[in-house]
Amino acid sequence: MEGVPMGSTDKLLKRLEQLNDIGASLSKEQDITRLLEGILVAAKAITNADGGTLYRMMEDGQTLRFEMLRTDSLQIAMGGTSGSPINLPDLPLRDAAGAPNDSLVAAYAAIHLETVNVVDVYSERNFDFSGTRLFDEHTGYRSQSFLAIPMKSHEGEVIGVLQLINALSPTTGEVVRFSAADQHLAESLASQAAIVLSNRLLMRQLEELFESFINMINLAIDEKSPHTAGHCQRVPELTMLLADAAAATTEGPLASFSMSDRDRYELKIAGMLHDCGKITTPVHVVDKATKLQTLFDRVHLIDTRFEVIKRDVELQALRQQLALRPCVDAQAEADVMANRQAALDSIHADRDFIHAANVGSEAMTESTLQRVREIATQRVWCGPDGIESGFLNTDELENLCIRAGTLTQAERETINYHIVATIKMLEQLPWPKHLRNVPEFAGGHHERMDGKGYPRGLGQEHLSVQARAMGIADIFEALTATDRPYRRGLKLSQAIGIMQTLTATGHIDADLFDIFLHKGIYKRYADRFVAPWQIDEVKP
Repeated sequence: MEGVPMGSTDKLLKRLEQLNDIGASLSKEQDITRLLEGILVAAKAITNADGGTLYRMMEDGQTLRFEMLRTDSLQIAMGGTSGSPINLPDLPLRDAAGAPNDSLVAAYAAIHLETVNVVDVYSERNFDFSGTRLFDEHTGYRSQSFLAIPMKSHEGEVIGVLQLINALSPTTGEVVRFSAADQHLAESLASQAAIVLSNRLLMRQLEELFESFINMINLAIDEKSPHTAGHCQRVPELTMLLADAAAATTEGPLASFSMSDRDRYELKIAGMLHDCGKITTPVHVVDKATKLQTLFDRVHLIDTRFEVIKRDVELQALRQQLALRPCVDAQAEADVMANRQAALDSIHADRDFIHAANVGSEAMTESTLQRVREIATQRVWCGPDGIESGFLNTDELENLCIRAGTLTQAERETINYHIVATIKMLEQLPWPKHLRNVPEFAGGHHERMDGKGYPRGLGQEHLSVQARAMGIADIFEALTATDRPYRRGLKLSQAIGIMQTLTATGHIDADLFDIFLHKGIYKRYADRFVAPWQIDEVKP
């Protein structure tokens, strides 16, 4: 560069290289808070400033909010990752009358999209630095040079203001003004940083929109069935607890497993979507609390038939009594009434038995199944049309003969189809690279380690750690949930006992369950999501 001393040129080139390095570093940062902190620290470094403040424009577009503050000589660090909150008031861009608040440097820079370079705040007459002077009085600091730079998005909107305080001479360490070169470099950095920041904010908005869309699907599922309303929220929480514990382990088969922030986000999304296919499951199957329930519990129809049979028994006994009038045989009448009472007792016993069988809380033995069949075939009832019919129709008999639970085989297949629907739905989406495993994570939580699960019959070697963790979370949540229509939630010891059996039979991952049990994951989950009466001692 002609006319520029070689030493000055070298310094300028070095600062430009530093600026490029800073820009590259900022572009890699994904976390908004660390990004903002990096912008402020980099701006201070490139201008050799002692202090600085970063403001963010609030959503109303009329207020600047303090994000972070740094003053090296006073060892002040507030906001960002410092752990110290900023208790300073926001800066309004307009006063109560609606006029521009041009007296404040940061507000002026944001309103007019201009950089403000102040040589000495104590001799400056165009701006109000009373707050700065008050700060100096309390701290013994001497604020002098100021540089306020608006940060603009690619659309020209102000998204923040970068403010630097007290440029220091690299040779003497004295406070000097911010030079033209300092200003240009800081403006260039602010421009780069604004683009990176606006991109990150846009990405965050898109992520929030995406997660809101997922929550909307889950809300639709919850609205269909209040009995599983919290399942889609609880399973992701428990999955993350277990996966984080697995990633933290340093020994055993899972010692090599780890997760980055992106991996954790991917698993979080998979957890949120793991049951999205339930939106296709009929409500009457999801809500089936008893064996005879469809849109209502059909056991009450059977109660009506029992009442009809009781009526017929009563009528027959009365007719027999009338046939014996005038009373010529007291013993015969006594026999009629005894037979009547025996028939009624038998009806009541069968009705109580059908009610008990309908609940489905206990497994049906062969003898109880046979009694259902006998009631279905040996009892008859006469409907309004006067035609006698078998007491139970084919569908009622099939449902009452369910050996365990309340679902028929066809209904179980309908319930199980939700995971097929989940996989189909998720595989239709154009997942970005960092979320491409969501279908596998979400679609594998009903598989078994021995390959006997569904829908694909995948064994442990074909399932990711994340999918296996979600399988454990799904089962434990279901066992301890108190909102199921067909049973109460189990106590911790009962749930763990069942899961130990599932581990021994090759249903769930033994290594992950060992972490789940011995790292106390179930306890941490129970403290947040399990009712106090369910929490008891668990013996590993």
